[in-house]
Amino acid sequence: MKIYYKLPILLLLLIPLTLSAQKRWSLEECIKYAWDNNLSIKQQEIVVEQSENNVLESKLQYLPSFNASVSHSMNWGRSVNMQDLQIIENQLSQSTSASMRASVNLFEGFQKGNDLKSKKVVQEISVLEVGRIKNQISVEISRAYLQILLSKEILRTANQSLESVKQQVDRTGKLVNAGSIAYSSLLEIEAQLATERVQVVNAQNQVNNSLLALKQLLDLTRESDFDVDSPNLDLMIEAFSGESVDQLFEQSKTLPQIKSAELNYINSNLQLAIAKGRSYPTISFSAGYGTNYSDSRDQNFMDQFNENRNPSISFGLSIPIFNNWQSNTAIKNARLGVRNAEIEVRNAEQILYKEIQQANSDALGYYEKYKAS
Repeated sequence: MKIYYKLPILLLLLIPLTLSAQKRWSLEECIKYAWDNNLSIKQQEIVVEQSENNVLESKLQYLPSFNASVSHSMNWGRSVNMQDLQIIENQLSQSTSASMRASVNLFEGFQKGNDLKSKKVVQEISVLEVGRIKNQISVEISRAYLQILLSKEILRTANQSLESVKQQVDRTGKLVNAGSIAYSSLLEIEAQLATERVQVVNAQNQVNNSLLALKQLLDLTRESDFDVDSPNLDLMIEAFSGESVDQLFEQSKTLPQIKSAELNYINSNLQLAIAKGRSYPTISFSAGYGTNYSDSRDQNFMDQFNENRNPSISFGLSIPIFNNWQSNTAIKNARLGVRNAEIEVRNAEQILYKEIQQANSDALGYYEKYKAS
């Protein structure tokens, strides 16, 4: 029975070890975890796989299509005897036929080639979209992580201020008891102490809210003791005098949002080429093989199949003349799509340039404020 009395003591000894072993997440660990588990990234990775399947499907369009069919029919009414071409009345007759056919379009306005190029461009765009989402999540996590560090610094400062005011209350109380100062001075400093306690509570709430915001970004619903590393911010901040906005802009043109806009412009030109291709003539080739059997003839099944063989080849030329103005409308809309994609590229570059300007200005302003503080 002595073990039951020792168990609470063992638990008390283990609690400090558990607290000291609590995992503290670094910024790199937060970003990596988000990249591996974020649902938006997983959805976009599925889109990448779908685009790969579309590219494969477009490649297979170059292969001929091949179809085979087999049919068997029975007739109880009037039919024709295939041997003497006599009419048969109210007698069951049966027939079987089989055929195979392969066909391929030899020329259709380069639509297949342009469609394959378009599908490859769309695949590149889907891959870039994964990178864009990862970059966006990284920025959001970094911002939330920095907010936690700042909130902890505010809490530390508030606790220091609280301890300082507590010492002032003790010192003022002794001076009041000694009759050196008025009792109202003690009341004033005690009011200040109450205010400092409120500041500590507010600072602690801000820390909790910042930790919760980062947990929600990481989807850590079951991490009750989540916390992050707290590096020395003074060591992280280096001298900063501003950067060249134009130089940063040129270096940032490889970001996914810019590359995606440029690829969309390329794809819009391919869509225009596909629309134009639909107005060209189409040349096709097909080959077939068929045979049949009928019980109205006095021959067995295999002999009839051998005698009734019917191989064939054919070439076709289809010339679009009038299709309710659909081709012309598609070409006009595709041209508008090219113009719109060109504007989207310029718009993406303008947005990026403004973001770099604002970020550079904010960084310089915060650094000057940091030095003054």
